[in-house]
Amino acid sequence: MRMKPVFSIVVFMLLWAGATAPAWADPLRDAQERFPVNHPPQRVVSLVPAATEMLVAVGAGDAVVGVTSHDTLPVNLRKKEIVGGFAAPSLERIEALRPDLLLVSSLHGTVKKRFQDQCAVVELSPVHSVEQALERLHDLGGLLGRGQEADTLAAGIRAELALIRAKVEPIPAAKRQRVMRLMGVAQLMAPGDDSFQNDFIRSAGGIPPRFGRNGEAIVVSPAEIVRFNPQTIYVCGDAAEAVLANPALQKIEAVKHKRVFSFPCEFTCRAGVNMGGFVSWLAARVYEQEFSDPSRQAYPDQMLEARPVALPLSYVRQALVQKSRIRDFINKTLVVDFTTPQRILSTLEGMREGIMGVGNHYYPPPSWGLGHTSGLDGLRRTATAALARPDAQTSLLFTGADMDHLVVAEKSFRDLTVYALVTAGVKTNAMRMATDSGNFYEPGTINIVLLTNARLSEQAMSRAIITATEAKTAALTDLDIRSTYSPHFAATGTGTDNLLVVQGEGPGINGAGGHTKMGELIAAAVYDGVRKAIAGQNRITADRSIFARLEERRIHLASLLPLEPEECSLDRRQLVAAVEDALMQPEYAGFMAGSLAMSDAVQAGLADPQGHELWAKAVAARLAGHAVEPWHQRFLEGRLPPLAAKALESLVNGVCAREKGSAD
Repeated sequence: MRMKPVFSIVVFMLLWAGATAPAWADPLRDAQERFPVNHPPQRVVSLVPAATEMLVAVGAGDAVVGVTSHDTLPVNLRKKEIVGGFAAPSLERIEALRPDLLLVSSLHGTVKKRFQDQCAVVELSPVHSVEQALERLHDLGGLLGRGQEADTLAAGIRAELALIRAKVEPIPAAKRQRVMRLMGVAQLMAPGDDSFQNDFIRSAGGIPPRFGRNGEAIVVSPAEIVRFNPQTIYVCGDAAEAVLANPALQKIEAVKHKRVFSFPCEFTCRAGVNMGGFVSWLAARVYEQEFSDPSRQAYPDQMLEARPVALPLSYVRQALVQKSRIRDFINKTLVVDFTTPQRILSTLEGMREGIMGVGNHYYPPPSWGLGHTSGLDGLRRTATAALARPDAQTSLLFTGADMDHLVVAEKSFRDLTVYALVTAGVKTNAMRMATDSGNFYEPGTINIVLLTNARLSEQAMSRAIITATEAKTAALTDLDIRSTYSPHFAATGTGTDNLLVVQGEGPGINGAGGHTKMGELIAAAVYDGVRKAIAGQNRITADRSIFARLEERRIHLASLLPLEPEECSLDRRQLVAAVEDALMQPEYAGFMAGSLAMSDAVQAGLADPQGHELWAKAVAARLAGHAVEPWHQRFLEGRLPPLAAKALESLVNGVCAREKGSAD
């Protein structure tokens, strides 16, 4: 019999007839009794983002009816009901969804107590290792009738981990790096000794610290960090600069050598389906020199497989997305081969003649730091060699956006057709030109290849770049994409975008500006392609929740409020939950969205903020049920754009006044 560790899933199971199941019964047995394989749960509410991620990945997303505001779902699942934040979900919203299965953490005691007589409540206790997380994946997949899919996914993760293990094994013990995951800025924190995050470090070939304390997050002193003296530190989000500037950490090697790396929080903080990819990425950053050495590769660079892309143009011989292995990691390349040599204009390479193939090459995150010393020519030579293509006749763009999310946008008018082949990602280096500074170069993040059924003159090719750039920026503006570096400002691009225009064959075209039909089609194709590509790569759509838009601006209400808010009967947790509940109502979400838009207008000098103050007071009064007096300002000056602060203040003042009225 396959033994199940007690940490994997604790099931609090109460049968619909009211009989109570044993409190610590075997989770799989109870789950299979309540939900046999041919009758899995149909209405799941998940309060644990890592579990939600697993359910979606194994194909059980349709059964999920409720999630938290911290979940980022694929576009086809975006309409799931948000029941609140992780810390304090709304009991009423959960109840309204009538779940037959509720996934909770050990922190959701109130939720468990409320629903233990109404549905199956499964408590997911903390995992402490990668292997335990894979057991969790197996259990959840089986519970939802997706056991085979879960095991296939787990096998892929194990294969990624095995590759990294093979790559770091030859590194002698004396050269193994001390690696630390650092959390917090004002108060330094780290994962406890038993955390899965330290197992990530071990899996990547690093040496994690041992502070003698367990827990998902523990407070650590600067002296403890200095004693460990990490050679590499990694953080999530935008905390790297704060670590580098911390005067108490200046003596440690990671800070002295500027080896403080940042990764997406959903990778660092979740033992979920991205574990294999994150461990690979971490190992490649920690051991960049070793991973860049071709003699240390486990596999030769080679093309693996290809899938066709429909591109019906007379001069296109074939269009493919090719999967290759380069420096041991899976790369993907869009390749368009021509029947006759073409002139192309590339913002990466300039004007080139005699080109027989163009493409867009995806380097996965573990590869981003590998081979940079060889420059652009080296990147192109490596890619074309693996794809068995002549370097002199091939023009490539490079990106960190996955070709799985390639969009082929087609626009036509009578006998004129334009194709925009677009990949786009905006989470890592979106920026606002004339606001943000440029300090480094990375491969392009929004890449566009333009092809038409006409023959573009050099003038038309040049003008097409301006037209396409304007359309790209319009798409970002309409999606409210924020600058990664200055999130209170809208982004105009990623700072590393590239365009490639193919001359083509057909009727001659000399103009591609906004007043021409060619320009109109180019703009429409690019606009449509960029929006769809961002939705695929980053799961960002215009109708995303207000919680997502606040997160993109790095506005976190819990971090802005004291533990005991002034003149309010609610503590911070209760107040945040009440404001979140308000923001789940369309009228208050609309108020916040309008405030964010007006905030941009005020920052640009296009609007006077006084009108917004009247709106904010009216919203607070509606929330409280009466005029709110006195008005308390609870947010420090300068931490938020003034109108964003005013909007949050109106919700907080309204909630606190409502609670005070209820108490009176």
